[in-house]
Amino acid sequence: IVVYWGWSGSGLLFYDDAGESKSVVGPALIDFAGSGLVHLTGGVGALCGAIIVGPRNGRWDESKANDFDGHSVPFCVLGTFFLWFGWYGFNPGSTGSMHDAATANTAGLVAVNTTLAPCVAGLLVFLLRALVFPPRLLDVGAFCNGILAGLVSITAGCAAVEP
Repeated sequence: IVVYWGWSGSGLLFYDDAGESKSVVGPALIDFAGSGLVHLTGGVGALCGAIIVGPRNGRWDESKANDFDGHSVPFCVLGTFFLWFGWYGFNPGSTGSMHDAATANTAGLVAVNTTLAPCVAGLLVFLLRALVFPPRLLDVGAFCNGILAGLVSITAGCAAVEP
């Protein structure tokens, strides 16, 4: 249902004007690789799950505040790179084909944006954690979160953004 609303051109926020599909909210929705709809659906599902399950046992107990062990940083970095690698199949692959120069150029632009956005976001988060936000430390976990935030944020408009 959610995909139909966003991608069909005749979903929830569209109307028919002399045989042409028009959007109620103005210009057409740019959701090139499905970022908006995919993350909207996943985010709402995660919110519902978090509300239903509730917090971990002892999560808000002050006596156990320092007992929470961190995860494996190397596995966090490895998982981030696996996701980043998969994004190169997802974003440029969303062009559908490369049968002519125009679609090949679009796939190339998408691949460049899929590289630049996570690099900049990861470095920005890393520098902010190291220089601005206390405790000022070199936080590899935050760097990985910045990379993932950059990947998610560029996915919808990766074919419409010029580097």
